[in-house]
Amino acid sequence: MPMTDTQALTPREALDMLLAGNQRFVAGSTEHPNQDAARRTEVAPAQNPFAVLFGCSDSRLAAEIIFDRGLGDLFVVRTAGHVQGPEVLGSIEYGVSVLGAPLIVVLGHDACGAVAATRAAVENGTAAGGYVRDVIERVTPSVLAARAAGYTEDEHFIAEHIRHTVDLLLDRSRVLAQAVEAGQAAVVGLSYRLADGTARLVTHRGLQAPAGAAS
Repeated sequence: MPMTDTQALTPREALDMLLAGNQRFVAGSTEHPNQDAARRTEVAPAQNPFAVLFGCSDSRLAAEIIFDRGLGDLFVVRTAGHVQGPEVLGSIEYGVSVLGAPLIVVLGHDACGAVAATRAAVENGTAAGGYVRDVIERVTPSVLAARAAGYTEDEHFIAEHIRHTVDLLLDRSRVLAQAVEAGQAAVVGLSYRLADGTARLVTHRGLQAPAGAAS
């Protein structure tokens, strides 16, 4: 897709394009768009991504692969357990307010090590050393909320952490909240299944939900 076309995308159109790429990946019919020399030349002067993707650092979660995209399509920010700090918020704000991306995606996944480690710390008092402890502390509110809701399955803890991350982005960043309020951007939370490669909508802000989607 040419850069000029992405500038006119609505949040819904951006999400549809992203999920269409995931469907191609799942079906084994990837097109590998925007990965040739012509695209490299096109995006060299400037970037105009259609989505900011904030995901877990897990090596099995390579955004451009699982969504079948290419150079200049996604502005990607990744941390273990998609935990936030000032540098993460600043990066995401940059993608929206400077680069003009209409969509922010929080991407979590099943079998997340950060969530598993946090559950162990909460339930068994298992301690972590170094800065891993900081990651666990940032995931703890999600785990506590999931436990308070009576959840026991991994998928429910993952979904709760994705919802918490989406809420936290908008609570902490006035820039992002204003963009959503103005209809200029939307924030969605997706949960990725490692075994089959599917990305499922868990929550959204500023986007009309598809039929049957969670909110």
